[in-house]
Amino acid sequence: MNILQALFFPPEQPGGVSSMVPYIREQFLEKGWQMELFSIPKRVRSKGTDAVIFATFDWTQYAGNPIVDKYIQTYKDYVWWTRLRIKKTYDLIHAHHPIAALVMKQLFPQTPVLLTIHSSYERELILNGKITEGSTEHHFLTSLYKELEYQLDGLLTVSESFKSYASSYMVDGSGIKVIPNGFDERRFRPFAHENAVPQLITVCRLVPAKGMDTLLGACAELKRRGHPFVLHLIGDGPIREELEQMAIDLNIYEEIIFYGYMLHPEEFMPFFDIFVLPSRAEAFGSVFAEAALCCLALVGTDVGGIAEQIDHGRNGLLVQPNDPIALCDALEMVMADPTYRYQLARSAWMKAKQTYSLSRVILQLKEQYETTQLKIGRE
Repeated sequence: MNILQALFFPPEQPGGVSSMVPYIREQFLEKGWQMELFSIPKRVRSKGTDAVIFATFDWTQYAGNPIVDKYIQTYKDYVWWTRLRIKKTYDLIHAHHPIAALVMKQLFPQTPVLLTIHSSYERELILNGKITEGSTEHHFLTSLYKELEYQLDGLLTVSESFKSYASSYMVDGSGIKVIPNGFDERRFRPFAHENAVPQLITVCRLVPAKGMDTLLGACAELKRRGHPFVLHLIGDGPIREELEQMAIDLNIYEEIIFYGYMLHPEEFMPFFDIFVLPSRAEAFGSVFAEAALCCLALVGTDVGGIAEQIDHGRNGLLVQPNDPIALCDALEMVMADPTYRYQLARSAWMKAKQTYSLSRVILQLKEQYETTQLKIGRE
């Protein structure tokens, strides 16, 4: 079978789609399948001019809104780039972004198109303060779920939590298949070590949705309680300067190292003790699985896919979002008892190896691809 994996932007950054799809291709190639990657370069802007028409709603009622107009122009650009670059047919197309999926179905209507919905753009915009719930942009973006349901030959997502969320905007989302992300274990090498001072690490894009303000508040409380620690903060984003100033104001700047963007943080993680990320929402939270495969104790929030990865008290600890004191209490518990910390880390590692292995994803995708082809063939 000859399959196209249709991404949005090139897979340059770690985490989520970027961590998984190129490794999926590598595994399928080793099994003798044909598989290619496709994405749109970031430099392609304002090239497309074709009209955009959706079958389930009239998007033009939202025209004139900057976010909607940008989304539609990006759709047009993806059409333009795809027409320019793809000159062959495939047995199946697996897209990893709504725009990629809808464009591929538009241009190749006879080819089965699957989509994995990895996250919610509208929830990200709401949590980052860019739009409000019920706004024009929110209505437009949530209307796309019915369009995806109507147009595509199969929908996948990465957690039961996100399946429930997406289904609420569809006619019948029961057919969505959940395939959690998988990771090539060869990338992760746990390292036995002893740190005299507990080393905390977080990896994320620095945006409000990731809850870094909550983490800094928890760290300030840790210091107030007399606990030594170092927080290694890997990632960059629009609120980095704000967070650095917050660290200064809270008198914890000396306890934090701001690294900025790092291409392969999994090479760095095994030397630390605790992975912590108090996200306000996560469809899956790939970085938790990656940290678990590095044998770190996990502390996260009871939201979305994080809560499906962490069994509270067994392989990590969960707290409610936006609660720095509760987060501090959880970190204090893990920091104070090295034996407990090791038990959590070991359990997290074992669950990640069993549940989030790349080989499991390959088997599930292989079955999905073959089932989809057979179903389309009968039709």
